[in-house]
Amino acid sequence: MALLAFCLGTTARAENVTLPDLLIGVTQGFLEFTVEDYLATTQTLGRYEIQVNQLDPRLRMPMCDKELTATLESPAQPIGRVTVRVRCDGASPWTVFVPAQVKLFRDVVVVARPLKRTAIIAFEDVALRERDISQINQGYLTSLDQAIGQKLTRPVVTDQVLTLVHLEQAEVIRKGDQVVISASSGALNVKMPGEALSNGGMSEQIRVKNLNSNRVIKARVTAPGQVEVAL
Repeated sequence: MALLAFCLGTTARAENVTLPDLLIGVTQGFLEFTVEDYLATTQTLGRYEIQVNQLDPRLRMPMCDKELTATLESPAQPIGRVTVRVRCDGASPWTVFVPAQVKLFRDVVVVARPLKRTAIIAFEDVALRERDISQINQGYLTSLDQAIGQKLTRPVVTDQVLTLVHLEQAEVIRKGDQVVISASSGALNVKMPGEALSNGGMSEQIRVKNLNSNRVIKARVTAPGQVEVAL
């Protein structure tokens, strides 16, 4: 847990009390440090905005004879709605919980036009736009390649952020399709005709009937109409 100590400035003291402005300043500085550290540690690219909530101007805490310390009370990551614990461990100890909002903006995949459920996403259907990811509950996408070729599980509208719950792997082979079975071992490569007995997406294993031997085998989908097995 990150913990920072802050020296008291004379401008934030009045009549031997700690004013709300100092608590806000301590919280702001702590969050800037913590968010920068989080972005570096997670190798996350993006820009952030921090807004510390106003405190009751009547709040008067005894002036601390030690440096104030700040820690992140909740949540575990410094993104979204956060609470910072500002604490004095001096002769007259006290603790104040300061709420704040941390917005983290990243380029994420959004829908470029309305699409129906089961639509297969093409390049022109999606775009990258900057969004506050602290407001996105499910897994967002940061590359168009993560969406292109996938099938929608529900309808979407223009400018909607695409997340993993909207997508499933598109089937490139359907039950009953005629396929080419490739079997390879080292330099040896054998091809034979087959019939798909189940639907399958890229890299998925499906049941295939070898039309030469009438045997049913499991094969991995490598392309539309193409499957492979290991010899």
